[in-house]
Amino acid sequence: MTGQPDLEHDQLELIGMPEPLYTCTPTRLVSWRECRRRYRFTYLDKPQPPKGAPWAHNSIGAAVHSALADWWHTEPGLRTRELAYQLVRRRWLGEGFADREQSAAAGRRAVGWVQDYLFDSATDPLAEPAGVEKTVNAKTARLSLSGRVDLIEDRGDELVIVDYKTGRHVPSEGDAFASLALAAYAVGVTRTYRRPCLQVELHHLPSGTRAVARYDGGGLERRIAEADSLGDAAAGADRAFAEGRRGDAVFPPSPSPGCAFCDFRRHCPEGRAASEEKPAWASQLPR
Repeated sequence: MTGQPDLEHDQLELIGMPEPLYTCTPTRLVSWRECRRRYRFTYLDKPQPPKGAPWAHNSIGAAVHSALADWWHTEPGLRTRELAYQLVRRRWLGEGFADREQSAAAGRRAVGWVQDYLFDSATDPLAEPAGVEKTVNAKTARLSLSGRVDLIEDRGDELVIVDYKTGRHVPSEGDAFASLALAAYAVGVTRTYRRPCLQVELHHLPSGTRAVARYDGGGLERRIAEADSLGDAAAGADRAFAEGRRGDAVFPPSPSPGCAFCDFRRHCPEGRAASEEKPAWASQLPR
């Protein structure tokens, strides 16, 4: 024995081995689908290009999501309307607003949304959910997907995914079906909890509406196949980036009016040309 590695044997061992799974989140896949330049800025460029100023709508959404998570982690006997107020106030973020007055007005609206959602809607404020801010995983033929679910409700024989929304757009059933993340979460919850999860819901707090999508097994399989296809493309782009191919041939922009709210607008001439510059509180201005 020479103690030298058997390179020929090692190479033979590698032949026929499956490709490693591509580890990602649904958000990463959707970012790839929506704008490949923004995908590069977000996930690949090191250092990441500086982002613009914080957005007020992100501050509102983060505070409401955190306050609701705190609510479900509180003992049911302590859950009151006053607690809902205190939780939003404790979690409030003042970033992105024009001034303190605008921030305070938005905070009052957010408190009202949360209180109405918990006490004046179909929500049971004393429920004990199956999961709160739960990270779930789902492996497919090509992907290792993971993501964090706002709320997993226990509805007797099955579990239901709930995703909170606080933006101006009122989601529809079509939006719920179109969400790749919710479909992936349904698969992940089913496998994690070993209980069926076929229904996903978008709860829009400002309007009090709920957009519901109910899948059958075939529907979820089609969405996972879509995720696999996006994952294949994103993984290929990641390899191209590592090889030095970083231009528009691999990472072209997708300019649209929506570029007004892109964190990387300042770094994208096409995005600036396609959109009007907005102040950080633009999405929270009264209609």
